[in-house]
Amino acid sequence: MADSVGEKKRVVVIGGGVAGSLIARSLQDEANVTLIDMKEYFEIPWAALRSMCDPSFAKRAVFSHSEYLPRGNVITSAAANITDTEVITAKGDKVAYDFAVIATGHSETGAYTKDEKFSQYQTDHEKIKSACSILIIGGGQTGVELAAEIAVDYPDKKVTIVHRGSMLLEFIGESASNKVVHWLKSRKVEIILGQSVDVNTAKDGVYKTSGGQTIDAECHFICIGKPIGSGWLKETVLKGSLDIHGRLMVDSNLKVKGRSNVFGIGDITDIPELKLGYLAQRHAGIAAKNIRLLMKNANDNNLNVYKPALPLSLIALGKREAVAQFYCLSCIGRLPGMIKSGDLFVGRTRKQLGLLSELQ
Repeated sequence: MADSVGEKKRVVVIGGGVAGSLIARSLQDEANVTLIDMKEYFEIPWAALRSMCDPSFAKRAVFSHSEYLPRGNVITSAAANITDTEVITAKGDKVAYDFAVIATGHSETGAYTKDEKFSQYQTDHEKIKSACSILIIGGGQTGVELAAEIAVDYPDKKVTIVHRGSMLLEFIGESASNKVVHWLKSRKVEIILGQSVDVNTAKDGVYKTSGGQTIDAECHFICIGKPIGSGWLKETVLKGSLDIHGRLMVDSNLKVKGRSNVFGIGDITDIPELKLGYLAQRHAGIAAKNIRLLMKNANDNNLNVYKPALPLSLIALGKREAVAQFYCLSCIGRLPGMIKSGDLFVGRTRKQLGLLSELQ
């Protein structure tokens, strides 16, 4: 432990997503913060689908970790191991810590630099722009929001969603899901439920579903859930802190169960709530407060408690409309769209990270 008078504590944050970036930013003036992330940049994830249809939108939604973390240290690498005293990266760096924060969310692949990410958006944009028919595999929030973006921006394109579940957006209520289905169908989006598609068997733009249906599409996008980013922990000292689903078990103070100086935040945790960006930001705020308290007094028992959030969902439907659900109440249209769909909280997220909401 860094316990010399006046010496700052060492905080190592693993994962530079929504939760990891915010807690690193929050603590950089009070601790020696090191952020370990396999990407050199932070991407506002709920802006990604808009960026696929309009790559210029990504200019505000993708930025280097160093932009919001000028007084921290950034190591561009995946984490490979964690011990009781240090984190070891895939590149071989050994980073000692007084406090560690696990925020590796979901597994990511590809686009490790900003240029690669911008190029990926441009490629996706060209696919969407040039295709007359588009297949979207997965009817969760990602698939629905992408279908909505395309349907609004390119109303003449044929869009088909294939979803293995019995309803779209299964994490929200049936009433809200039905409203979304009606909205999509009114924009000529075809919806096929209870089936899946193996894209590897597609031939000459013809895809076959598990139910035997054929779909003609010039391109496809896979919008299914990504694996939890906890695989790297399975052979570490924290292997016993993973539940049967691979989620990191945390207590009410967001400390990893059985650990006094390791915290878990964001989608990787076992907190019984929807895995949404604004909740990951709440995790970061609570964990930052508790680390500050422990930096001042390692025996402080009066830590802040995180309470799982109320069930609130907001799904963008293009640039002007959205569907919102709170408990059993739902509404769709311009009113919820005014809350989210225009800017997708990009300006607000940039401000939270100490950046200007607009580019200069």
